[in-house]
Amino acid sequence: MKSPRLPYRREPWLPPVLGAPALDARDVCAAYPHTLGAALHGVSVRVPAGARFALVGHNGAGKTTLLKVVVGLLPLAGGTVDLFGHPLGSGRHDVSYLPQRAELDWRFPIDVRRLVTTGRYASLGWLARPGADDRARVDAVLARLGMLDLAERQIGRLSGGQQQRALLARALVQDARLLLLDEPLNAVDVETRAVIDSVLDDLRHEGATVIIATHDLARLEADFDGVVFLHEGRVTDLHTHGMDADPS
Repeated sequence: MKSPRLPYRREPWLPPVLGAPALDARDVCAAYPHTLGAALHGVSVRVPAGARFALVGHNGAGKTTLLKVVVGLLPLAGGTVDLFGHPLGSGRHDVSYLPQRAELDWRFPIDVRRLVTTGRYASLGWLARPGADDRARVDAVLARLGMLDLAERQIGRLSGGQQQRALLARALVQDARLLLLDEPLNAVDVETRAVIDSVLDDLRHEGATVIIATHDLARLEADFDGVVFLHEGRVTDLHTHGMDADPS
């Protein structure tokens, strides 16, 4: 990713440090505004560049909170985060985030193509408008996810699986080196699961780093290079709190 002329963020874009991990989070603490207590307590996670890691835990374990800290939606209350060898701010241009589907207002009057195009803005900055190359990139990703024929459809008229694919398309068009995916396979149809699995395999071959928050314990060993288990905002062990018995 090249640096835009007038970026949205003040921090400059810096190239990755050779050999540095994609994510190096150390003793991270975080809390949500207007709530009592911390949501993360001294969480440390190190993810090598090009790896696929899973964040596993029950609802409220801290998976989404950690992803939001990394992408800049929630401030650090303690600890440090480096991205590709640089402090948190400078590395965020290389990060794309797929939120949980419930976090978006699907009634908003925007079609699929325009939603996905918003993923290009991080590389354009304030001054530039999407051009022919950006439009071609958006259409290529929509085609990759089997969504090109739905490009003009209002996002609220999509099925749940189609909405998930639209969100993934928005994340992919950023061409980021680190993708943070929050429950991308939660409550999706068989077709969507197959499409997303195929894209994740492609990303692995392309050298992208992917961190996925998931409840699914069945395929951890086959699908991931590493796993971090979270419970009540702390890194824990799989069997400590009975997660193997109830992965929901």
